[in-house]
Amino acid sequence: MHPIIEAMLFNMQRLSLPLVVLLTVLAFIGSVLAAKQFVRPVAQPASSYPAHDQHPDERVTAAADPYDMPDKAQIFTVNYRDEGLLPIFVVITNDGDQPVELSSVRAQFVTSSRVKISPSSAEDIYRRLSKPSRNDSPSPIPIPRKKVKGTVDKKAQDEIQAALFSARAVEPRSTQSGFMFFDVEGVSAPLPGSRLFLTGVRNSKGEELMYFEIPMEKYLSAPDRKP
Repeated sequence: MHPIIEAMLFNMQRLSLPLVVLLTVLAFIGSVLAAKQFVRPVAQPASSYPAHDQHPDERVTAAADPYDMPDKAQIFTVNYRDEGLLPIFVVITNDGDQPVELSSVRAQFVTSSRVKISPSSAEDIYRRLSKPSRNDSPSPIPIPRKKVKGTVDKKAQDEIQAALFSARAVEPRSTQSGFMFFDVEGVSAPLPGSRLFLTGVRNSKGEELMYFEIPMEKYLSAPDRKP
């Protein structure tokens, strides 16, 4: 049972409310929870995030804000961490006077043990969430077994599309942001000692900027982070 409903139920039982009132309130709470929609966080300037890499000469800053804690992950309707996916909110701020091109941006999450992980595409995430299964029930007849592909509901698909980092450029004195999802299944502690690398950021002349290297330790050691 959802913790909010459980707490409400406990309090209403203590007050000895009539059953019809109890059921009405629970139905209302259930409808509110079911109507939850993903809303992408409003990005702050990249330099305001603990984990960032600032290029003063190029006047561009990139930041990474992992959504690894339950309180932060509540913005999603899908529990990506349980699916082995780590959402990282990537923020790029352009403090210069010319636009910055992002159409060729490439990201790579490198763990402390040098495992290199590229962001999952929407299709990759759909496959992970669909949980393909197979029917292994015994049969006296040797029938070929096929995997049964699961489905991802429309709400989850819309959330993924809305969340993914898809910016093509950053206009002067502005910020672009979005989520990248990294497959960390099997990695017990992916953040300590890890780094996020961003390459392919180009200036208005098409020249590639120096790569961004964002250490996750800056995020983990932030004084306001709640473990």
